[in-house]
Parts: sequence; structure tokens; C-alpha cells
Amino acid sequence: MAEAQQGGTRGRARAERGDASRQLILATAERLFAERGIAAVSHRHIGEAAGQRNSAAVGYHFGVRTDLVRAVLRTHSEPIEQRRAEMVDRLCADPGLRDWVACLVRPSTDHLAELGDPTWFARFRAQIVTDPAFRELALEDGARSAALRRVVEGLRGCVADLPDAVYEERRAMEVQLLVHGCADRERALSEGRPTPRATWHDAATGIIDALVGLWRAPVTEPPAQAAGAN
Repeated sequence: MAEAQQGGTRGRARAERGDASRQLILATAERLFAERGIAAVSHRHIGEAAGQRNSAAVGYHFGVRTDLVRAVLRTHSEPIEQRRAEMVDRLCADPGLRDWVACLVRPSTDHLAELGDPTWFARFRAQIVTDPAFRELALEDGARSAALRRVVEGLRGCVADLPDAVYEERRAMEVQLLVHGCADRERALSEGRPTPRATWHDAATGIIDALVGLWRAPVTEPPAQAAGAN
């Protein structure tokens, strides 16, 4: 009986050490990916920076690089999407464009604010959306969110007069403004530089203002003509 108890205690201790190593590797990978770019960081770099004596520790816990990137992304996307679902559920009966845009922006900025300082997730996400090899991971992650789909559908309904080509163009601009707006602010905070807005909440307000303006901007050139221009 005593030997069984000791074996159980040792097993729990190993599991706790393994979980601690896993979390340390995740946090280290996120930081290095954010600072250096995903392609520039190897499992060896992450293992060394995380103080892992076993050079195979990163692969043991997370497999190949794509699996590691996905794990880092989901560490943040799950609480963000939970916030988004709660925001969508609290919307009034007839939400407007600004309401839907806020549901797009604030879950991410509120999450970054809650993480404290320093953070790396905004720059990590910017690396993903600008790297063709990993952009699909972000799209795959977004496709899993029912709340995000509701936001996209609601927003589209508010700009139903936009031609499809213009809508898709502005959707791409929306992603760039949100992702890189957060990344630029995070980078400035990490470097001790001043930012235009004092808090993440205020920064979100600025991004929402800009996105509402983007969606309401007039279309001054027919999409077909723009597509055929050299």
C-alpha cells in the first residue's frame, strides 16, 4: 500500500513538472515568435531559452512547429472567443455597425489588457497573419468560432449596399488594421515608447472609430474598373 502511494505521489509530481515545462515552453515560444518571426525560431532556440536540458523537449510536448504555433494561438483564442460570445449575447435587439465592430475589436484588446505587461500575443498574431505558411492557422481558428461568424454576418448586414468585391477588400483592410494596430501598440509598450491612447480600452475605441469609418467610406470607383486597372 505504501509503495503504491509513493508511486502515485511520484507520478503526480512528474505530471506537474511536465505541465510546468509545457507552459514554460509555450510562453517562451510565443515571446520568441513575436520578437523574431516564426520562421527564424527553431525548436532548439525555444528549448534553450526555456532552460530545457533535453533538446527534444519542445518536440516531445508539441510536435512540429505548426502544432506549436497552433497551441500558442489557442491559448489566447479560446478566452478571446469566450469574451466575444458574451458580448454578442448582450447585444441589443437591433445592433448597428458600431456594435458589431466593437464585438470584433474589444475581445482582443480586453484580453491583452487582462494579461498585464509585458505581452507578446498581439505581435505573435501579426506574425501569423503576415506569414503565408501560417495564415491558414488563423483562418482555421476563426472558423471554429460561432460568435465570430455571427459578428461577420451582422456586420455584412449593416453594409449590405457594398458590392462583394469592395466588401472583401475592406474585410482584408479591417484585419490588417486590427491586428497591426494592436501589435504596434504592444511593441511601443514593450519598448517604453509613448502611445496615442493611454489604455487598451481607449486604444480599442480608436480602432473601432477607424473601422467604422472604413466601412462607411464611399465607393468612388466601380469594382470592375478597379479590378481591370493596371
